[in-house]
Amino acid sequence: MRTVTQPPPSSRCELCGGELRLKLIEPVNPELDLEEEIFVCANCGHEQSYIMKHNHNMPHTKVA
Repeated sequence: MRTVTQPPPSSRCELCGGELRLKLIEPVNPELDLEEEIFVCANCGHEQSYIMKHNHNMPHTKVA
């Protein structure tokens, strides 16, 4: 059986430690291939954002 491990701290809310869920991915700088990923805490609703390099293995999200 596999050992259960804790998720990385970046997947937890800075305020309450709750689970972060992906809300939105927006392009920030197409020339540098950077995106802003916005996460929301399932517990308290606090939003956290991270600037990440675009992952070409993930499909693009549909814009409504």
